[in-house]
Amino acid sequence: MKEPNKGGGFWNNLRQGGMPSAIASMRGGESAQQTAQQMAFIRSLMREKRRPEVLHTPLSELETVIFDLETTGFSHQGGDEIMSFGAIRVVGEEIKEDECFYTLVNCGTAIPDNITRLTGISEEMTSSAPSLMDGLHNFMSFVGQRVLVAHGSAHDKSFLNAALWKTSKVQLTHRVLDTMMLARWLEPHRSNYTLDELLAIHEIPIEGRHHALEDAKMTAKLWVAYLRQISQKNQVETLGDLYAYLSRT
Repeated sequence: MKEPNKGGGFWNNLRQGGMPSAIASMRGGESAQQTAQQMAFIRSLMREKRRPEVLHTPLSELETVIFDLETTGFSHQGGDEIMSFGAIRVVGEEIKEDECFYTLVNCGTAIPDNITRLTGISEEMTSSAPSLMDGLHNFMSFVGQRVLVAHGSAHDKSFLNAALWKTSKVQLTHRVLDTMMLARWLEPHRSNYTLDELLAIHEIPIEGRHHALEDAKMTAKLWVAYLRQISQKNQVETLGDLYAYLSRT
C-alpha cells in the first residue's frame, strides 16, 4: 500500500487537532494510515450533533445499545484502563440476541490479581488482544448513533471519555441513559440499587457476572423490565418524556 502523503492536509489536520503522540510516533505507512482512518471515523461520529428528533421517538421504537466495560480499576485518572467492551442492541422492548459485540483490549498495564479473580481477565489474555484504538473503533462502529444505556453509567462513561480523548482527542456526544437512575425513579423505596440487587428483585438470572457482554445482556433485560413499567405511565411515551421525568428525580 502506498504510504500516505504526510505533508498533505489530512495529516496536518490530524496533527493540528492533537494527534496522540503514540500514534504520531508509529512506524509503517499502512498501520499509521489505518489508525488515522479509525481516528477520523471516531471524530466524525462525535462531531455529529445529537439529533433533536430522537427525543420524539416513542420508547417502544427507540434503538439503544446496552453496554458495559471491564476495567483494571476504578480510576482512569490513576492509570486504570479498559480491558474489555461488551454490548447488545435493543429496539423498543426487543433484545436483539444475535446483535452483540465483545472484545478484549490490550490495556498496556498491569492487571491486579483481585481484578483477574473478579473478571477472569488476565494479562496473558490481554497481551494478544486488539489495541485500545482498534477495540474502541469497532465498539463505536457497532454503536453508531444509537442511544447508549448502562448501569451506574458514570464509571463506564468516564472511562469511555478517557479512551476517546486518549486515542482521538474527542469526548462522547451520545445520549447515555442509566438503569440505576430509572430504578431510583420507578422504585424510590429501595435502599440498594446495585446491579446484582436489581437483577435479583426482577428475577433476572445472574450468569457470567463481571464479563462485559454478560453484564450488558443482563442490563438489557433490566432495561426492558423498566420500559414495561414505564409503558404503564400514560404521560411517558417518548425519549423526551423520559428525560423530563428523570430530571425531576
